[in-house]
Amino acid sequence: QVQLVESGGGLVHPGGSLKLACEVSGGTYAMGWFRQVPGKERTFVAAISWSGMSTSYADFVKGRFTIARDSVNNRVYLQMFSLKPEDTAVYYCAANRDFRGGVIIEESRYDYWGQGTQVTVSA
Repeated sequence: QVQLVESGGGLVHPGGSLKLACEVSGGTYAMGWFRQVPGKERTFVAAISWSGMSTSYADFVKGRFTIARDSVNNRVYLQMFSLKPEDTAVYYCAANRDFRGGVIIEESRYDYWGQGTQVTVSA
């Protein structure tokens, strides 16, 4: 059974950094990070392929966020630098159980979701 548990969210000042972690049980999967603010749809942030060889980022986080996989500890990380108030959201990790190709950026293609972790960027 696939289970995803996010951690690492919190309150940070603008310009600060946070590292989110997604603990993955049940195997190795194509993974993604999404975020959602109240009243808006969940949006794609970053993705990493099953192999870990490919990554993809939303334009608004390119150069600031990095997605990485730690296969030994079964975790996928989202390192966030230069955070802005508009990055404030609940961040979710997601897994696609069967796809062994490249990255997945479509929310609908993910089968499993974590419970989310709140990131607040404020002075």
